[in-house]
Order: sequence, then structure tokens, then C-alpha cells
Amino acid sequence: MYYGMPPISRDYNTHCRCLQVESRIIPPDNLRSIKLFPEGPHCPDTEVIAGLANGAKVCLNPHSTWVKKLIFFLEKQQLGKASKKRA
Repeated sequence: MYYGMPPISRDYNTHCRCLQVESRIIPPDNLRSIKLFPEGPHCPDTEVIAGLANGAKVCLNPHSTWVKKLIFFLEKQQLGKASKKRA
């Protein structure tokens, strides 16, 4: 039996989503969504994409202090939701 990686289809993104990252602090009122994409075979870097109030999407620098705090908060929040589902 074969246990390797599945073949990559044409629709599979094999590259990083973020070509440039932003380090400036974005006020919380301007943030509408945050998506975290861990490093993997498609990209060697963790990618953080913020959806803004004006509809734009911005790649955030995952090495920025404020983004690290944001990621920590989001992961902590996700752990809380997961433990509530188990109860």
C-alpha cells in the first residue's frame, strides 16, 4: 500500500499566499477577520491574512510583536472553544 503524499492537482496552490507582509499595527476596529495558515509543503512560512473593514486583505508579518500576540490570543480562543465542545 502507498502512504506518500497525494498528487498535487491543478487547483492546489503550491506557493505562499503572501508575497509582501505588513508590520504596521492595524487598529482592531479595522480588522474583520484573521486567517492563519501554518507552514507546510506549500509555503515554508506561517502566513497571517487579515480582512479589513474596507474589504481589502493584508498579509501580516508573523514575526511582528503585535501579530505574535494576536496569534497567541486567537489560538487561546480556539482552545477554549474546543474544550467547550467536549463538555
